[in-house]
Amino acid sequence: MTDSPLLEKTIAAEDDGIRLDRWFKRHLPSVPHSRLENLLRRGAIRVEDAKARAGQRLRKGERLRLPKRLKEGAARRSALLPPPSRRESADLRARILHRDHDVIVINKPAGLAAQGGSRVSRHLDGLLDALRFDAAERPKLVHRLDKEASGVLILARRAAAAAHLAERFRKREVRKIYWALTISAPKETRGRLVSPIASEKEGGDEKRARTDYVLARKAGQRFAWLALMTHTGRKHQLRIHLSEIGTPIVGDKKYGKESAAKGLGRGLHLHAREMSLRLPSGKILTARAPLPPHMEESWRILDFDLKGALWENSAALFKRGRSDER
Repeated sequence: MTDSPLLEKTIAAEDDGIRLDRWFKRHLPSVPHSRLENLLRRGAIRVEDAKARAGQRLRKGERLRLPKRLKEGAARRSALLPPPSRRESADLRARILHRDHDVIVINKPAGLAAQGGSRVSRHLDGLLDALRFDAAERPKLVHRLDKEASGVLILARRAAAAAHLAERFRKREVRKIYWALTISAPKETRGRLVSPIASEKEGGDEKRARTDYVLARKAGQRFAWLALMTHTGRKHQLRIHLSEIGTPIVGDKKYGKESAAKGLGRGLHLHAREMSLRLPSGKILTARAPLPPHMEESWRILDFDLKGALWENSAALFKRGRSDER
């Protein structure tokens, strides 16, 4: 059964090899994933006249057929979003860490969702016109951070750049380092956390998630500053992994112990500190984001260094055979 009438799209060269669900995120980001899954189950979305699947790879020149009203509905939802205010635009531009022909890197604030949802009225994707500048296209999201988390977030300025970056993330060629403040410290000063985590995108199927951690500093036995390197990208991966070993992230209302961190900055203490990847130009970009105010407040309260070698190169922690404990 299909919705009628149908709209036909030809897959462009810059989308060659992309997953169908990622094509929707790139071109119709306001369509909820649940809506997409419903249409796929009903056979309302076709690739070359065959029933489409969320994970199938699209190829240049293939014909993608989807309900016309789906695109019209997405356009109406986008039109209903108010444009960024002058204040929102200024704040977002002040958060730019890097900008070139292909990408814009920002320091996403805690509390701002990357995309919309049933209970999200204001989100980064709805503000991206503020970062368009002189480009022919508005920037595109190529990855996400939790709403409550802050830090490095990369935007593509062109469709070709989006395809390149999506492939880098898919092949796990992006080095991502996070900082977290946890309640108590892991037993070992460094280690690898591996456990299955379910994916909403794949119908709840569980797949192995992997995180490496290094203890950067301790504040007695109560709190620890951890550097974390992810090798997979499951939803809430870091929050789940740290909770599983008994060291939940400070301010984590879902997996942690919020009352155990009274007197510190308020909010989730998880920050995407550093990201390194190869740009379409071939250049390696390494971007680092300063801490958000609530984490900086906690760092001062706990007397953690707010400058020094650790701030300049977190990746070095993962190359050393020991950590510097306070």
